[in-house]
Amino acid sequence: MPTRRDFLIAAAATGTAALLRPVSDSFAAVSQPTTPVNFKVPPGACDCHVHIFGDPQRFPFAPTRTYTPETATVDDLRNVQRALHLDRVVIIQASVYGTDNSCTLDAIKQLGPRARGIAVIDEKTSSVELDRMNRSGIRGVRINLGTAGQDDPAFARDRLQKTLRQIGGRPWHIQMYVGLPVIAAIEKQLTVATVPIVFDHFGGAKAALGVQQPGMASLLRLLQTEKAYVKISGAYRASTAAPDYQDATALAKVFVAANPERVLWGSDWPHPDTAAGREPTEISPLLPIDDGRVLNLLATWVPNVAKRKMILVDSPAKLYGF
Repeated sequence: MPTRRDFLIAAAATGTAALLRPVSDSFAAVSQPTTPVNFKVPPGACDCHVHIFGDPQRFPFAPTRTYTPETATVDDLRNVQRALHLDRVVIIQASVYGTDNSCTLDAIKQLGPRARGIAVIDEKTSSVELDRMNRSGIRGVRINLGTAGQDDPAFARDRLQKTLRQIGGRPWHIQMYVGLPVIAAIEKQLTVATVPIVFDHFGGAKAALGVQQPGMASLLRLLQTEKAYVKISGAYRASTAAPDYQDATALAKVFVAANPERVLWGSDWPHPDTAAGREPTEISPLLPIDDGRVLNLLATWVPNVAKRKMILVDSPAKLYGF
């Protein structure tokens, strides 16, 4: 029987509508948690970083994408949320869709009030479209430079300023996937930003380099002065010490020590493999991360129950408007 991956390989190779029919339950399942959660997850807890990869016939990938993921549907996400005892979720527009936010908006609609989203826009995105997305549950826009390996501070600074002007007047924030050196280089602009800034995936820090690595001081200042948030998400992007990513513990703890009200948690489900080495149209299998085991790390990183609730419930409710 063909797998989900076989299906997408054929679709990517041929591009024919016949092959782009909806994925059925007979295809291989997206990675689901296998380790039970070992601490009490508070009501209203939120996963602040997931992606949805839908039926490619309804939601075509952008020709400019840097990778081609396997599918991961809203129903798959519901199963993960139940297993992790999570009530809320923030869907992040995946780079493979470019500025076509249809898949993200459709997922928010299916999930209802428990979901919010982060969009990707460009200079062609109109104010009318921004307002429509706001009504549909979008609460910010993402500047994703990390996936493409873009590390030019001047480019990041320009994108930041243009995006700030474009979304002005809306109750949104800007989410950035960049490395610590870029954060340090544009710290001045981040400090005077008129909306909150959220940094993905440990702020681009590398666990092996420790808490004194270049750029970390800038990120900590932004947290302490309440100019930014950081997501302790995608631990496998910060650390290679799977499956418990013990060297990421120091990073998580230093962020919480700086300002627990400015720390968010996210799984990065369904764990797209964005690493270079494949052709953009070649199927990139989703990484087999055990999200139950990873969520359990939060109890180690943040043993204080009140602070954990702040990270899982209170801060997301405030930032995303739940």
